[in-house]
Amino acid sequence: MKPIHRAITLLFLGIICLGNHIESLGNPITELPLLKRTPVETDWLIDASPYKAGVYRSETPGEIVLDNGLIRRTFRLSPNGATVGFDNLVTGEALLRSVRAEAEVTIDGVSYDVGGLVGQPNQAFILPEWIDSLKADPAAMKLTGFEVGEPQEQFPWKRVRPHAPNMAWPPKGVHLRMDYKMSDALAASKVDSDAHRQKLAETVFEGQVGAPTEWRIHASKVHERSSFVNEGKVGEIYTPQNTTVYAEQDLPDGVKLVEMEFSPGADYSASWGPAIAVVWENGHVTKFNMCTSGYDASYTACFGLFDSSAGELIRLMGSDQKEIDTSKSWTMRLRLDGGFVFCEAKMAGGGWVLYKRLDIAAGRGTPKMVRVGKVGRFGGSDDGPRFPDEKMARLLIKRFTAYGDVDQAAVAESLRKRKEAGGVTVSVHYELYDGIPCMSKWITVRNGTGQPIVVNKFTSEILAVVEAASLVCPDFRMSQDRNDVATRYPRPNIHVETDYAFGSFTPEFANAHVVHWEPDRKYTQQVNYALITPCLLRISPNYGPAQEVKPGEEFASCRAFIMPYDSYDRDRKTLTLGRMYRTLTPWVTENPLMLHVRSADWNTVKNAIDQCAEVGFEMAIMSFGSGFNTLDISEQNLAYANKMSQYGKERGVEVGSYALLSSSNAGADNIVTPEGIPATHGRCPSLASKWGQDHFNRLYTFYLKSGFMLFEHDGSYPGDVDVKARPPFYKGEQDSRWVQWRIISDFYRWCRSEGIFLNVPDQYYLNGVNKCGMGYREVDWSLPRAQQVIITRQNIYDGTWYKTPSMGWMFVPLTQYQGGGAAATIEPLDQHLDHYQRMLTSNLALGVQACYRGPRLYDTDRTKAMLKHWVDWFKKYRDILESDMIHGRRADGRDIDWMLHVNPTLKHKGMLVVFNPLKQEVTKTLKVPLYYAGLTETADVSHEGVKVAKYPLARDFTIDLPITIPAEGMTWFVIE
Repeated sequence: MKPIHRAITLLFLGIICLGNHIESLGNPITELPLLKRTPVETDWLIDASPYKAGVYRSETPGEIVLDNGLIRRTFRLSPNGATVGFDNLVTGEALLRSVRAEAEVTIDGVSYDVGGLVGQPNQAFILPEWIDSLKADPAAMKLTGFEVGEPQEQFPWKRVRPHAPNMAWPPKGVHLRMDYKMSDALAASKVDSDAHRQKLAETVFEGQVGAPTEWRIHASKVHERSSFVNEGKVGEIYTPQNTTVYAEQDLPDGVKLVEMEFSPGADYSASWGPAIAVVWENGHVTKFNMCTSGYDASYTACFGLFDSSAGELIRLMGSDQKEIDTSKSWTMRLRLDGGFVFCEAKMAGGGWVLYKRLDIAAGRGTPKMVRVGKVGRFGGSDDGPRFPDEKMARLLIKRFTAYGDVDQAAVAESLRKRKEAGGVTVSVHYELYDGIPCMSKWITVRNGTGQPIVVNKFTSEILAVVEAASLVCPDFRMSQDRNDVATRYPRPNIHVETDYAFGSFTPEFANAHVVHWEPDRKYTQQVNYALITPCLLRISPNYGPAQEVKPGEEFASCRAFIMPYDSYDRDRKTLTLGRMYRTLTPWVTENPLMLHVRSADWNTVKNAIDQCAEVGFEMAIMSFGSGFNTLDISEQNLAYANKMSQYGKERGVEVGSYALLSSSNAGADNIVTPEGIPATHGRCPSLASKWGQDHFNRLYTFYLKSGFMLFEHDGSYPGDVDVKARPPFYKGEQDSRWVQWRIISDFYRWCRSEGIFLNVPDQYYLNGVNKCGMGYREVDWSLPRAQQVIITRQNIYDGTWYKTPSMGWMFVPLTQYQGGGAAATIEPLDQHLDHYQRMLTSNLALGVQACYRGPRLYDTDRTKAMLKHWVDWFKKYRDILESDMIHGRRADGRDIDWMLHVNPTLKHKGMLVVFNPLKQEVTKTLKVPLYYAGLTETADVSHEGVKVAKYPLARDFTIDLPITIPAEGMTWFVIE
């Protein structure tokens, strides 16, 4: 067995200094092969065989590398685990510009960074000499070990029907797991302020009657209404923006932590926003404040810090990089520990986040006084600039508390119990695959404690990548919404999607709730003045998951798939995406011909199955509106289903059925969406409700007992959030989306393991679904027949930018669908034979299967012969027809349209299909691009089965091919 495939486990014991840490890794790391990859000249889209994934050691001590010759991710193991390089080896680009944490996780309301290094002096790029000087963040979980292995299948793929040749499952490649634990110091620092500390002073301003006599009040003189007690409400500050109103108090001896709870309210200040400040023994001031607003649309709420010993203002965003929600209450604290001041904050219901660690200069002594409220820019009573249209600020200081030092004995006892239980381990997983520039990443959280824990939130990937464009000043006049302007920025040329996808036909929109391209506020060197360039990738669900993990159990996040493109050429990007899907979801290459049977009476079903068998169709489904009820699990219905499936099996035809989920009316069991957010389809049953559980129980039962091998699940779960608790499954808003996704994805994975073919109108490919819609609108199939032909090829042309031909279904209304009458339908089939043939070839010649919906496939021998001819033709050339597509000319009814199938691994390396929508014959010469067919010198071309000529390839790998196409016809060429 090769070293790169041998499992290697490294265990780091204790807290080790940098030098010893590297030395301790020496022997195990040397078992990894040294990275010495010879550059390969082959284009991976032509020949991917040289590009094998592996884990290597680099020549830099303490550094390991994931590499497959296409992309490379480099990790430092010391002084903590961190990604220090991410490179596109095809283009030579360094994609990473800044080192960040490997992940973030909130457990029991407390946020933790997982790994990462800090101290990079410039966020625009990484110099190799900087990496050696980076430090471990004391607030981050520490790397304790790693293991190398191979990818494992997430669920079985039962292969019962034809698929593309040489499909592997699980995908071939390498798996790297890196384990992190929290140190004693980290565990102690993340607890609530009152944990193991003596409370030395406290004032609850909210609800207090009368002015707080123990506090000295300062109110700006610039406005007669400026006050700390507004309309009798103590702690409510009312004053113009950029003015000071605060309460101050001397601190008792021994204070080690001060904390202020407040509601930002309507404050329009930046440096004069709500703050907590301490005055030290030597007179220096440290102020930690929320910058709630600014003077124009470019300003984003953030945190700020001023320390008079440094003499500068610092604008902070912190490790979570999220927009500050000023509609919620917040708590800010200054915590003194080990010669540092830790500036931390948490939103109501959230966990503590460290925004800045400040080194305390020698000689400043102990904190003597505290100020809470709207403190001046430099920590005192200084007012700021006035504005003609200045606004009045109104906010509430709710509470102040001061605490003493930590009771170390109590902490030690708490940590001892935690250690005995094994603690919590966060493992970060990476998979790199052979032959594609794609890697996946996810995290697992193992509960080694003796009590349940809750994983409130996670961010499984944080990549500070090079921006796609540098725009100095966006024109905010284009929109009143700064975030709307940010959405129009070009994104980095990287494809990202997850298996936590739903609610759309395309990956970008199906993942919008979890894949975020965000502004990077730490990147102050960017040219954009508002700092809103989207160049920080975060994989993090908008809600939850808020999942309880019992002792000894493990939580797994969704999996993210990250694939840098090596070109901006649209066809090359499409080919890249297609290779990714074929590698990671090989079941999408199953592409059976399917009849949607419109009636479920036995004579119609039997005749439909017979006709499928006669002409070579491979599936018959009891369509929507057929009268067959998949959710009926009575003995009578199951017996009838078995009669159909058994007859189909005898004739070599798989049988299936349809059911509707989202948009069904479940009454009180419908999802109750958050206020102001409508349900995606108007309504959707909760999958955790009695209705939802009954729905899935019936589906499991039906498909276990019916013999059916095809399921079309219409209106699958679209990601709607439920604010209503559905015990025992979820508590409400934060965990409802995650639980419902698990319910439906577990069912789809089960179907994949049983070999059940899945048509689902959403992006569930990574969870076992075979097909989604190619991209269509139902009313188009009520248009006149001639228009449907053009619409068909337009939909396929557009849809195959994001899908391979076999991944999307189309539609052919043999009988009336929603409207349009006789002008929209093909029945009687023999009377519209030319149109029927055009619809067949428009789909089959482009490698796409449609839902042919009607009671039968043919009505005369002539119709049957035409249908069988094209089905036989499709099956003869199936491999090339279902291969990658080069987009030629989009159908518009005004000239010929064409597409080119390519596959350099086949005998038939290309097939050109050309359509003529015009009522006259067309003759012209096409320039046919054959680079992705793998041809370099000559091309042997056959026209409709008859060899034409050998064509030399031009320097741009094209041939000039003369073609003649009959009126309203189609022609095809095979290229070898």
